[in-house]
Amino acid sequence: MDITQAREKLAACGQTHLLRWYEELTTYEQDSLLSQIEELDTDILRFFADYQKNGEAARGKLEPLGALTIEEIRNNIDKFENTGLDAIRQGKVGAVLLAGGMGTRLGFDKPKGMCNIGETRELYIFECLINNLMDVVDRAGTFIPLFIMTSEKNDEDTRAFFKEMKYFGYNEEYVHFFTQEMAPAVDCNGNILLEEKGRIATSPNGHGGWFSSMVAAGLLPMLKRDGIEWLNVFAVDNVLQRIADPAFIGAVILSGAASGGKVVSKAEPTERIGVLCLEDGTPSVVEYFEMTQEMLDNREPDGRLSYNYGVILNYLFRTDSLEQLVDNPLPLHVVAKKVPYVDENGTVVSPESPNGYKFETLALDLVHMQESCLSYEVDRQREFAPIKNAEGVDSIFTARELLRLNGVKL
Repeated sequence: MDITQAREKLAACGQTHLLRWYEELTTYEQDSLLSQIEELDTDILRFFADYQKNGEAARGKLEPLGALTIEEIRNNIDKFENTGLDAIRQGKVGAVLLAGGMGTRLGFDKPKGMCNIGETRELYIFECLINNLMDVVDRAGTFIPLFIMTSEKNDEDTRAFFKEMKYFGYNEEYVHFFTQEMAPAVDCNGNILLEEKGRIATSPNGHGGWFSSMVAAGLLPMLKRDGIEWLNVFAVDNVLQRIADPAFIGAVILSGAASGGKVVSKAEPTERIGVLCLEDGTPSVVEYFEMTQEMLDNREPDGRLSYNYGVILNYLFRTDSLEQLVDNPLPLHVVAKKVPYVDENGTVVSPESPNGYKFETLALDLVHMQESCLSYEVDRQREFAPIKNAEGVDSIFTARELLRLNGVKL
């Protein structure tokens, strides 16, 4: 794209201010900015205008969804595990680690997975996850393809860290990195912000777009070539995450469901966790802040909460089902954020309060696009130790306690 084409594209959507400092830039910076403008998805601007006018789209009819309980799983464990192990040994299963975030909320300015949570020894979040995956590798007798989604902000550090740590004993031939797609940030008037005179302010587009990012990275031919029929996607911040769990995989396969989601029973009705449910008859996730008091309080005849099963961002999807959805854009969610920007005087401003909006896709929307989803209950003390905060609930300290409970040396 040349400067004339860039001006035409920006004029059509009212964003010509992005070229305000163009003449001051070096040739390299000019080329970089033009490349960003060429890749700019202007549909986001139309979406934001509609959002400002109408707000978020209304939810459909929500209904409770039960789960395959821990007791039911225990009674069928051999059948589930054998089916799952067979699929793994046949190369039908891949794992996808969502690791595009930084450890900012932990007071750590590197990729979150690089955070050391050990006490008497070094123990990294990435290391915990690889150790969990190695448990399955040892049982199955074969390595599982591992796809690691990074972001523009942490890709280089993440790759270098895995190389430095010799992939924590994992076979590097089975590890594939890809970068998460980015979305521009806008101010309250829908104007795209510049974070530098020659750089558009962008942020990762949320964890819902992980498969489209894999496709954009050219990984779909590999999935087809290697016969990977199932992808187990999981979040970086849960250090007890059981990955490519044979019983989970086997249960989903035998159920005939198009997808599966690991869930835990809620600790209390108001726990801040999304709940797997039905929306207009298809699987969905309702966020804790969307639930009415009636939904929070309602119970089944046995006393169990009707909306009881919280998701832990560990899902299993059929690859062919995901491929069919690539051309169907996920809903965008608008999030108010503090976005550093270059003002009209060319000064970089670091705001102290939210001054703009970022756009994210969520994995829960990908669940809602599936025909069916097996809700699979796990023991939260064995599989749910999220690290989201520096202290308090869901922090390094609470995760350490759960790791100790599971025999992990810290």
